[in-house]
Amino acid sequence: MPPVPAPVSRSIGVLSLVIGVLVLGRELHLWESAARLVFIPVILVVLVAVPYVSRSRRLFVTAAVALSGANLVWNQDWQATLAAGFGAASFIGAFFSALTTLKSAAETSPAIRRCGRFLAQQPPGRRYLALTLGGQLFGLLLNYGAISLLGSMSVSNAALEPNEEIRRHRVRRMLLAIQRGFISILPWSPLSFAIAISTTLIPGASWAQSALPGLVNGTLLAGVGWMLDTIFKPKLSSPLPPRQKPEGNWFAVMPLLLLLLLLVGLLAGAYLVTGIRVLALVMIIVPLLSMVWVFVQNFGHQPLRQLARRVNGYLMVELPAFRGEMVLLMMAGFLGTVASPLLGALMSALHIDLGVLPAWLILVVIVWFIPTVGQFGMNPILATSLIAPLIPGAAQLGIAPTAIVTALTAGWILSGVSSPFTATTLLVGNFGGVSSMHVGQRWNGLYTILCAIILSAWVVVYAIAF
Repeated sequence: MPPVPAPVSRSIGVLSLVIGVLVLGRELHLWESAARLVFIPVILVVLVAVPYVSRSRRLFVTAAVALSGANLVWNQDWQATLAAGFGAASFIGAFFSALTTLKSAAETSPAIRRCGRFLAQQPPGRRYLALTLGGQLFGLLLNYGAISLLGSMSVSNAALEPNEEIRRHRVRRMLLAIQRGFISILPWSPLSFAIAISTTLIPGASWAQSALPGLVNGTLLAGVGWMLDTIFKPKLSSPLPPRQKPEGNWFAVMPLLLLLLLLVGLLAGAYLVTGIRVLALVMIIVPLLSMVWVFVQNFGHQPLRQLARRVNGYLMVELPAFRGEMVLLMMAGFLGTVASPLLGALMSALHIDLGVLPAWLILVVIVWFIPTVGQFGMNPILATSLIAPLIPGAAQLGIAPTAIVTALTAGWILSGVSSPFTATTLLVGNFGGVSSMHVGQRWNGLYTILCAIILSAWVVVYAIAF
């Protein structure tokens, strides 16, 4: 790919900011024209970024153009469909931009790095649980950056082990603990795309209602991972050498916990006072909290000037550097939205009616569908956006909307841990020195199947009982 010229980088940053402002205007009902205008910066940011992204990202853009044309030809309600597609793309872009502000602030925090080193240096008896907890806590702040940060620290720590056999097993177990810990927050965290998109697509659903069953999803995932790690401990040809004591103590985790408690408290308090949906509050509170964090980090060293410098650097340099991820995520949401009516029309022509199926079967199909198509390159955002509009209404199925969201997020996280095309498996494979397919199918194969069975049962039980 050609180097990104400074004007292009600045244009991506400014357009992303405009998208965020328009999306917030729409979410807060400040001006109705925001929903009609948002397609302009979405199209512009994709056009500006597409020459500087990978070929796979360009394929998503090409597919979006093709499906838009197909809607013009075969969909009488094409205007509403395209508007919904741009609405999905703009929301994803704004949400992504807001979340990466927290990642930017966290990466320069010495306390975060001390915490990561302490967790990576835990002895074998509690290392898996410590890194699972680390994957969860860091994932809330850094999103996929949690795997990068903890993964690099874990690999560096394991590299000190001279025994190649022990080092290989240690790297695999540490990376899987981080990945599975991170994945386990996606079905309940208000900062995750799984919750943000699923609750947006299912009428009547909200994060407040979906958080608890999603937390059960995450707990089951983390528990199964710990169980498998405990049962299938590798048999070594030589005894383990004595371990060195980790640097620091468990107080190293306290700054991270306090920051997360502050974030949760701000979101909960703002929700109770304003009634604004949590996902919109995330896009307001997270950037503000990130700026306060940067201010505190530089306290005593011209904090206002440093904050202004960091904000400018974030908009003009850091955020545009994520142009590939931004194009992928936005186009995945757009594609699923505009493809769903075409698929629905095809199903009607073939006399396929999901409404005749029992609710429990539809939920189980959802859980297995998303990770299955993920094996063939379908992004979880795309798969969820595609299938969600085809699901009969919750009232028609006789279940709560939250039950459908629980099934969607269960399938989403299973895809995230098993698909060779998702960011988590690609990152883990890179750190582990193996292919992403090896991570998804060999390292996580049994784990995925076992979790799919357990989550299918839980989703059905929840739908019936609640």
